[in-house]
Amino acid sequence: MALFFREPLLIMTPMQQISGPSASSIAHLNESGGGGPWGGGGSGGSGGNGGGDGGGLGPRNPWSQPPRKRPPGGGGGKNQGPSALDELLRRGREKMGGGGGMGGMPQFGGRPLWFWGLLGFIAIWVAITSIHTIGPQQRGVVTFFGAYARTMGTGLNFSLPAPFEIVQKIDVDEIRTVDIGSTSESSENLVLTGDQNIVDLAYSARWNIRDPELYLFELADPDDTIREVAESAMREELARVTLNDAIGPQRSQIEARVAARMQELLDSYRAGVAVQGVAIKQADPPAAVNDAFKEVTAAQQLAQSFLNQARAYAMQKTAQASGEAQAFDKVYAEYKLAPEVTRKRMYYETMEKVLAKTDKTVIEANGVQPYLPLQQLRRPEAATPPATAQGAGR
Repeated sequence: MALFFREPLLIMTPMQQISGPSASSIAHLNESGGGGPWGGGGSGGSGGNGGGDGGGLGPRNPWSQPPRKRPPGGGGGKNQGPSALDELLRRGREKMGGGGGMGGMPQFGGRPLWFWGLLGFIAIWVAITSIHTIGPQQRGVVTFFGAYARTMGTGLNFSLPAPFEIVQKIDVDEIRTVDIGSTSESSENLVLTGDQNIVDLAYSARWNIRDPELYLFELADPDDTIREVAESAMREELARVTLNDAIGPQRSQIEARVAARMQELLDSYRAGVAVQGVAIKQADPPAAVNDAFKEVTAAQQLAQSFLNQARAYAMQKTAQASGEAQAFDKVYAEYKLAPEVTRKRMYYETMEKVLAKTDKTVIEANGVQPYLPLQQLRRPEAATPPATAQGAGR
């Protein structure tokens, strides 16, 4: 305990022995009331640190009361004037037009302008979020605090302001397209056919929104779901057909069946969409065997061309034979009516066809031997050899 009381004495003893200007300054500060570097706290008079005479030590305190003029008769007394902060606020109010309330802001109708600004903002917000114009191709889905409430039809509609009710406009007439596979050579979409062949397929599915509330709230990601359903339906359908059918004559039937299967699956998911159609853009063999497959296809097309030509020739000959048969039937009908006349006519017609390209001489006189210039009647190109001519002369 002796050591505990002795240490303050050792500290204070040197302070009592300090001499010079520093000791007198410290003593003066202690006499002024211990107000710190800004002077005395609330003391008046000319001796104070905030006094008008400037007799104190240190800088002037900006928060102390400003100096006040002495009365004409002299005398002292406490300084009763406003502080420097009050004076600064008063000057600010004067520059802003005076008035009271909220630090002297301007007023209108007995209320500050910020009140009217806030009131106008609320009115505009209510008008924007409560009045909705729905187009003829749109539907408005209304949610009350995030839960589905109703669906707005075409025209002018009203709702509670946000955030109580939020309206989301959905275009139900827009035809949306999802593309699967690519027609470029850099990427392939390989699908297995029913005859264990592989086809590089590129196709697209067209759809639109039928029920906006189901489209928004039944599926987490409806666009990805539609894409996966289209791919699943196409692979299921190609597993039932051959490669030749997939790349050739049955494309339209495959597209129709895939669209029907997609609609069936999406209805079971309650997706709220309507499938408008499926279009196959590319159906080729893989790139590794594409050249060989093209050669086979070219050979098949050539064989099909020959078959078509043979069918056309057969049809032509059949038509010709049918015409001749009909003509013979007509002649036979005439022959039954007049057999002798018909027989002579057929004989004359046949002789005309046989002798049409030969030279003829007709002799009708009885018992007369006419002179025939055989040398003149013979054709130059059909002249007989000399031996034959001599035999004929004899």
